[in-house]
Amino acid sequence: MSNSPLISYLAGIRSKQPWLVLSAEEAFSLSGSDHPAISHFYSFESKSSEEQTFVIPDGCVDILFDCDENRPSAEVFGTPTEAVNVGLSKGNRYFGVRFVSGVMPDFLNVSAGELINHHYNLLDLVPQANQVFEEIVGSPKFSEQTALFGSFFESQDIRQPSALTSQALSSICESHGTIRIGELERMTGYTSRTLQRQFLADMGMSPKAFSRIIRCQSAVYDINQSDEVAFSDLACELGFSDQAHFQREFKQLVNATPLDYLNRVKHQTYLDKIRCL
Repeated sequence: MSNSPLISYLAGIRSKQPWLVLSAEEAFSLSGSDHPAISHFYSFESKSSEEQTFVIPDGCVDILFDCDENRPSAEVFGTPTEAVNVGLSKGNRYFGVRFVSGVMPDFLNVSAGELINHHYNLLDLVPQANQVFEEIVGSPKFSEQTALFGSFFESQDIRQPSALTSQALSSICESHGTIRIGELERMTGYTSRTLQRQFLADMGMSPKAFSRIIRCQSAVYDINQSDEVAFSDLACELGFSDQAHFQREFKQLVNATPLDYLNRVKHQTYLDKIRCL
C-alpha cells in the first residue's frame, strides 16, 4: 500500500501508538474491524534490542497478547495519562486489540476508573476467555487471530455511556480536544458540575483530562502525516497558549519533544513499517 492510501486509511484510526509501531522488528500489521466498538487489530514482532517501548495517552482500552511459546500471556491496558514504558519482551510476537477511544468492553470486571493508568491479566478479569486466549496465542496467522477474537466478541456487550457523556465525547473528538468546558455547558445545556460528574462516572476521568489526550493524539497525527510541520502553527491550532506550553505538554505525554519526535518518526520511517491488511 502506497503512502497516500495508507494515510487515508490511518486517518480513520484516531488512536496512535507510534513507539509501539517503531518497536516492531520489521512490519507492524494493522487490520480494521467490522465491529463498531473495535478500532483495529495489530500484530508485530518486537525488536531484539533492550530499548524501552513507551505507550502514550489515547483514551483506548487495549488487549495485548504475548504469543511466546513458553510463557504466553494477555494483558488488558487502560489508557495512560502520560507516556509509560509498556515492558515488551524482546523478540516476542504480539497480537493486539484496540477498542475505539471512549469504549469500555462490558466483559471486563473492572470500572473505567480502575483501568486508567493500570493493566490487568486478561484471564483474571475474564476467566471465560481462556479458550480464545489459548487459540489466539497458539495461532501463527494474524488473520486467524483477528477472526478468533472477532468471533469471541460477537456475544459480548459494551458499556453504554450516558447520552450526556456521548455528546461530550463526540464534541471533544470533533474539536481535536480544543473545546472548553464552558462550550460543552452551552452545547449540552448542563452545568459543568453535572458534566464532570457524569463523564467521570462513565469514563473514569474528567472531560478536561480526556480533551488533553485527544489534543495530544491530534498533534501526533499531524506530525506523523505531514511533510512539513510548523510547530508554532500547530500549537496555535490546538489551542496552546504558546509554543513553549505545547512543547512541555507534548514531552510529558509522548516522552519526546516535538522536534525529537519528528526526527525519530521520519528517520525510522514510521509509515513504511505499517502494513494494512
